[in-house]
Order: sequence, then C-alpha cells, then structure tokens
Amino acid sequence: MKIKALSRSKASTTRETQGDLRRQHRNLDPTYHPHQRAREYTRAVTSAKIDRMFAKPFVGDLKGGHRDGVTASCMSRNALVPFVSGAGDGEIRIWDLAGRTLVQDLPGAHSRMVTGLVFANDGQTFYSCSDDGLIKSWNVYPDASNMEAQEWATLHGPVMTYRSNNVGSFKNIDYHRSMAQFATASDNSVDIWDPERNSPLVTFDNLWGNNVDTSTVVRYNPAERNLLGQCSMDRGIGLFDTRSGSALQKTVLKMRSNCLEWNPMEPMNFVVGNEDYNAYSFDMRRLDRPTTIHKGHVGTILCITWSPTGREFATGGYDKTIRIFNHRKSTAREVYHTKRMQKIFTLNFTADNKYIVSGSDDFNLRLWKSNASEKIGQMTAREEKAVQYRQALIKKYEHLPDVAKIHKSRKLPKLIKKQTAVAQIQKESRERKHANRVKYDKSGEHEFVSETKKVVVKKVD
Repeated sequence: MKIKALSRSKASTTRETQGDLRRQHRNLDPTYHPHQRAREYTRAVTSAKIDRMFAKPFVGDLKGGHRDGVTASCMSRNALVPFVSGAGDGEIRIWDLAGRTLVQDLPGAHSRMVTGLVFANDGQTFYSCSDDGLIKSWNVYPDASNMEAQEWATLHGPVMTYRSNNVGSFKNIDYHRSMAQFATASDNSVDIWDPERNSPLVTFDNLWGNNVDTSTVVRYNPAERNLLGQCSMDRGIGLFDTRSGSALQKTVLKMRSNCLEWNPMEPMNFVVGNEDYNAYSFDMRRLDRPTTIHKGHVGTILCITWSPTGREFATGGYDKTIRIFNHRKSTAREVYHTKRMQKIFTLNFTADNKYIVSGSDDFNLRLWKSNASEKIGQMTAREEKAVQYRQALIKKYEHLPDVAKIHKSRKLPKLIKKQTAVAQIQKESRERKHANRVKYDKSGEHEFVSETKKVVVKKVD
C-alpha cells in the first residue's frame, strides 16, 4: 500500500524572525473575514453620523421676497428657471431660480389676494386668479423688440383678462396637461375655460344633485384627459368627467381638505392635505378608504407638491414645518424648519427633483434641498463612489437600532415636540377607552374599526 504525505519546507512554515513560531496562513478576501459583518456595521454607524453631520437642507432665500404673505406659486413644466409667485396684496413676481434673483415685479396685478397660479403647456404663458373675481394671463418672456416704444411694465401687462358674471371669487386654477384649456374653482361652481374666449365653456354648479358648496381646489388628472379632481368646503373630495359633465364619485371626510395633488407617475393615486393634521393617499378606483395615512404634522396641512419621480411628496402647513414623505410610508423622511419661517402656503418641487421652493406667511420664498445631505456642485469619481457606498450601508442596516437611531432622529422646535407628545397621549387615551368599551359592553354595539375606515364619513356615487 502506497501512502502520500504532505511535506513542506521549514521556510514555508516558520517565521523569519522567530524560528520557533509557526506561520499563520490567512485568506485576505474580506468576504471570508471572521469579523466582516461587525466591521461593516461599524462603517454603517459612521456613515449615518456623516449623513446627519452634512445635513444642511436650507440653501437660501429669493432676494427681496414679497411685501405680503406668499399665497400662491407655480413652476414651469418645461423649464427649470422660470418661477412665479403671488402674494396677499395682489402682487405677482417673476423669478430666476438659477440666480435666485427677481426678474420682474408686477404690482397691482390683482386688487385682492392671489389665490392661484399655473403655467400653460408652452412654458411661457402663465395664468393667475384672485379673490377679486378675475383671471389674467401673462407672458414670462415678452417681446422686447420695440423696447424704445413701450415701457417694460407695459410689456409685462396682462395678455388677456377673464371674468365670469356668476362668480364671486376664484379659489384655485389648473391648466390641462395636453389640451388648450384650464379649470377654475370658485365660490359656487367649477368652470372650464378656453384661453381664446372670455367666458367659460362649461360650468358645473349642480354635480351631486344639490347646490355645490364652495370649491377650494381643482386638479386635472395627468393621464385621463377629461377627469377632474375637486375639494369643497363641505369636506368633500369629488371626481367628475368634464366631457360628459357627469359626477363620478365623491367621498366626505371628517374634516375639510385644503389641497389635492395627483401622483405624476401613478395617475390613479392622489394625496389630500386635511384639517386634522394628516395627509391621505387615495386610489381613485376606491374612495371609501385611504390607502395610506401620512402623519407627523401638528397643524393644518395647507399645501402639497409631488416630486417629478412620483416617489415622494412634500407637505407644509400651520405648524411652520415642511415634511417630505415617501408615497407608501406613513412617517416623514425629513422635517425642515427655521426660526423665522411662519405658516407655509405654497410648495413646489423643481423639475430636476433636487430642490423645493416654499412660500410662507412671513413674506419670504425659501429654497431647500430635497436631499438634506446632498452636496451641491460637481463631485469627483472617488467622492461619488464613497457617497454611494455610505448610502448603501445605511440602507442595508437602517433597521438595526444604532443606525436607525442616528438616521431617523430629527431635531424639532420645542413647541412641536410638546404638541406631538400631547397628541400621542390623547391617541393612547382614546384607544384605551374604546378597548374598554368593546371589552365590557354587553350590547355588542362597539367594535374595533381600522383607522382608515374612520376617516371617511360617507361615499356618494
């Protein structure tokens, strides 16, 4: 029988400096390191700390602001630079976002508060509506070829003025995505307008078999050409067909909704901001309950804007904070605030999904980064890879306690922290009281109901 034995030379098995110690053979591949996961977790904690250290979302303000509270604003759907804002004194201002400078001031554009602004599909014309019962169209880039003959202010005068005899004041305006028409919400009706005509094409004032209460918001669906979403003062959220003039669905919530925005990438979904401090995501195919309840605000939500990707939306309201939500999560990813910022009436995502413009009651327009820790400017290839690696580590370990505590913690004003704590105590008290009623009530009248079902009072078809 033959036996083969392994044989090594003495030089391969002993150290050079100390001949009596055996050499240790190691596999240098990091995936086989016995402490690789521990080392990676340590790097994830460090990455979360670095992410929070560099989180500086506030970029700056638009120089000059307004002379009254900013009540409306709009971004062009075709360009990054033009931005238009309106104030409570009826003034409209055109801005250059790239330089954060004022391009043109339009004082006295309206005699009362500007309630709505929207760009047309050409990216040059925008429309404004106001409490004074007027709609005006303006040109962002007027023809300045005859500058010597006309003054600059004259060039920036309204292109056309629209008036409706049966309307007291306009509350909101939206332009169609593909057709030359726009819709307005007013005290007693929803009107469809042609830009070439001075009177509305269609007026909807009796959609659900009774006199329609004041409409506060109107929004065209991004995909369905004839579908219009609407919020009203009777706490209702309605959908109706502009082609046939028929009402489709309506749901009534416990409290009034102040804003409505369609998801640009999933046009069957929309979000409303409510007076009960929550935002509700709805599927238009089923309005009997919201799909998600987005919580966190401690004041009425006044404005909502979707990111161009359709994955996130930002909200602002009476609690003087901006919150960024994932469209499928109930808690906010980011909370932005400053000491001087007051109630937020308007929000806009830029078309490149990098910035958010907010208009508040303190006369200011502020520019924020949508990703708080993102670097502004060009990065080297090595720096970009390092950032991507850190983000991947945070995403991998964000469910573990050390990373989650650092990654999700946000410093909030003292008042908001107190109000959040009080709201939590009240919620627990209500749930405990209802649980006792269900447990000890022999009549069986009380039962557990999901929170999404409690929001909707009734549904009208």
